[in-house]
Amino acid sequence: MDGEDAAMAGGTSGQAEQAIRLRDLQFSWSGRTSFRMEVPDLRVARGEKVFLLGESGSGKSTLLSLICGINAPQRGTVEVDGTALGSLSAAARDRFRAERIGVIFQMFNLLPYASPLENILLPLSFAKARRARVADPRAEALRLTAGLGLDADLVCGARASELSIGQQQRVAAARALIGGPALIVADEPTSALDAARQGDFLDLLMQQTEAEGATLLMVSHDARLAERFDRVMDLSQVVLTSREGPGAGG
Repeated sequence: MDGEDAAMAGGTSGQAEQAIRLRDLQFSWSGRTSFRMEVPDLRVARGEKVFLLGESGSGKSTLLSLICGINAPQRGTVEVDGTALGSLSAAARDRFRAERIGVIFQMFNLLPYASPLENILLPLSFAKARRARVADPRAEALRLTAGLGLDADLVCGARASELSIGQQQRVAAARALIGGPALIVADEPTSALDAARQGDFLDLLMQQTEAEGATLLMVSHDARLAERFDRVMDLSQVVLTSREGPGAGG
């Protein structure tokens, strides 16, 4: 086992009590609009369900990209499931994310010409540990999508590009949940759903994370959803941001 594999394996020992720990973090990018973010201290315990309330432009998507290892901070540490992401190469961070983190992106990131079923099963192709936890991947995908109100014929036979925005959002959720990753990160996951579908979505999200003992971090501007969570934080009290130039960042 090389150094990076050892670092990734360290999070499975059960020693770390925090699923997420950010310390003295600084991140910035520049362009037409300059954006800077600081996170002095953020902790999420293993198995906790945390709701981050944040308006558009508050830095929520940037924060989640740092937690998922998609971007790397210029300063400070990001630890997820006991692993310091800064100790990993970009390729190792990608492997870590595939195995340990189920991400519900705000823009869904579905393959348009693949079926919903193929999109949902895709993470298992890159994550051996997640694949090993699923006895029958097709049946599990259909169980998850049924819980989200999607018909099996649609899931198996349609193209993702043929789905409505709300249907795409639910497919993206099933893709994040399959294989029971240790951490579920959701960026505005209910924005395209009506009230009834929001309830179904949150029911499945809570049931699945509890069944797997997973940690849930969800970011939304909709404060009405907060009551389902163990802890609610206002993003403005966690993340310090500044901007220069026209437009908004984060």
